[in-house]
Formats: sequence, C-alpha cells, structure tokens
Amino acid sequence: MRHIKLGDLDVSRIGLGAMGMSAAYTGAGTDDAESIRNIHRALDLGVTFLDTAETYGPFTNEELIGRAVKGHRDEVVLATKFGRISHTRGGARILDSSPANIRTAVEGSLRRLGTGHIDLYYQHRVDPGTPIEDTIGALAGLVAEGKIRYIGLSAAGPASIRRAHAVHPVAALQSEYSLWTRDPEAEVLPLLRELGIGLVPFSPLGHGFLTGTIRSAGQFGDGDWRKNNPRFTGENFQYNLRIADEVEAVAAEAGATPAQVALAWLLAKGDDIAPIPGTKRVSRVEENTAADGIELTAGQVGKLDNLTPALGSTHEEADMGLIGHDTDQLAPTCDFDKPPRAGTTAHRPGNQGTPESRVAPHQVVQLTRWRRR
Repeated sequence: MRHIKLGDLDVSRIGLGAMGMSAAYTGAGTDDAESIRNIHRALDLGVTFLDTAETYGPFTNEELIGRAVKGHRDEVVLATKFGRISHTRGGARILDSSPANIRTAVEGSLRRLGTGHIDLYYQHRVDPGTPIEDTIGALAGLVAEGKIRYIGLSAAGPASIRRAHAVHPVAALQSEYSLWTRDPEAEVLPLLRELGIGLVPFSPLGHGFLTGTIRSAGQFGDGDWRKNNPRFTGENFQYNLRIADEVEAVAAEAGATPAQVALAWLLAKGDDIAPIPGTKRVSRVEENTAADGIELTAGQVGKLDNLTPALGSTHEEADMGLIGHDTDQLAPTCDFDKPPRAGTTAHRPGNQGTPESRVAPHQVVQLTRWRRR
C-alpha cells in the first residue's frame, strides 16, 4: 500500500472507516468478532489509517477499535473525533467544542482506545457556540502534552479552516467527497492545498451506492439511516441508479469493480487525499484496498468527472445545516430544545442536483441524530 502525507502525518492512502461496524447501517453492531477480523485483514493489506469517533455507538466503536489494535498499536494511525456529545451537559448529543468538553472527551477516547495518544483528533462539526480559536487553542495544548499528535477538522467551511490553521497547523480536513458528492472541489480543496492540509474523504463510495450493489431501498434494515436519506428515497433513488450504471460501465472497461473505480478516481485527484471507505466485511476490505493498484486512463477519469449529476441532498435537512459552514455563518448560540425552523431553498455548490432545502445560516441549529457523519 502506498502512503501519502496529511500535512506531516504519514498514512496509507486508503484507510478504513469503522463507523458502520457499530452504528447507522444495516447489520451494525451485530458481529464484533467479524469486524475485528476485518480490521486485522486491513492491517495485513497495508492499511495503517483507522477512523472512528466517540459518537459512533456512542462510544462502542472506539472500544471496538481499541480491542482490535491491541498488540498492533505501533502499526496504526488512530483518528477519532469529538464535539457531537457534550460531556459538560450530561452527555447530551449536541455540539460542544468548548475547551472543558474537549478535555473530558479526549480522556474518554484515550481510555476506550486503550492508547496513550491519539494520532489525529478531529473536531467533528463546527460549534457555533465556541470560537474556533478557542477550540484549536485547547487542542494545541493537548498536542503539547502529548495526548494527541495532529489536529483535524471535519465538514468545516473555508473561513473556519483558515482561522483554525492560523492558531495551530491543521493536518487534515475530513469531508464527504465522492463521485456523487463533489462539494469540496470549488473552494475547499484549493484552500487545503494552499495551506498544506490533507483531505480525508468520508463516504467515498456514496454510502454504498457507488458499489452498484444497492438497487432497492428495501435492502435497508429499520435502523439504517439511508432509509430517510434524500438520495436513497423516492424518485431521486430511481434517477440516481443511472449513476451506478455509468460507474459500472467504466469499471468493466477498466477491469475492476465499481467500488475500486470510485476509489481510484479519488486517488487520481492528488497525493494529498486519503479516502476512508467503511465496511464490515473482509471481502470488501480486500476489494477496496486493491484500488491502490488501479490506474485509470485519462479517458476513464473524464467519463467519471462527467457522470449524471445526483439528485437529492446527501443528508437530511437538519444535518445539512451543520456541513460546510463556518462559525460566523451559524447562530452564535444554539437552542437545542427546539427544532430548526424551515430553511431557505438553495443549491449547494458542487452538489450537482436540484435545489435543496437547508437550515439557513442565521437559524437555530440542532443536532438531531448522532449516528451520521
């Protein structure tokens, strides 16, 4: 497996996202032994980059990773996240990136992961109630103490990224980026390259859709968040199936699987990008990691660059209000007891679909589900 740098952090250029082993997807949390075998197989194949978060489970995913890497700690780069659980408010699932909450969160993650340090510690979402400078200042203190090695952000907007990086170097931004979610290309990716920050695409296989194996919403269990995801429901789902078909056609031409082609396309976008496809199965981790050896032709990349645009937002309305924003775009305080009011209708740049509803910048933001990225 080839390696890249996220800032100064060395990682395998394909990582492993662990969320689906414990939460949000059909079958999550039903077979920890298989999940651990899956992680061990990934390590055997050269994957060094493992991704989790305290909110996955909550907490159980970090515990799973901790058990899996016992005896292998020196082989892996552990990344986890804080900020979607408020330990200072009784464990409420709300945004909290205050220094006090960070201090409690990191100690819990260190304990569950069974490690003395976290390699990459992300703010999970921008917190409108805490200046980003205060958050990064607290994280810089943890770096000085040796509790974390590198600082990351997740789903942050350009202004927040720039402000954070001015306080302390940010190694990586985690953001949804795939063949059917192209939002980072317009503003975020150029900024990351200006500042020397790596990009970690989550959901690089479109929550499984780009693998071509999902042909009906009836495949999702009751606890699967995709059942209510706008891209997987109604007419949007039927329309979006043509994207999977187009990817499959390129895969046949390349002599690869659709999943491998989707990952190879991301890898072709630069040596500062490390996607973290998630899976619970050994066979899938073997398939995904093999994408490291696939080189797409310019013609194939061109076809993939020009796929049919996806219809529907990538998340439900309330969660869309937390993605890609900056602290000065969100409400200065959050009323977590009231739902967000109806938002404006606007097209999200790079989303390539029909206009979508979102929570307007001035409106109250509420975290409605911990389960999703």
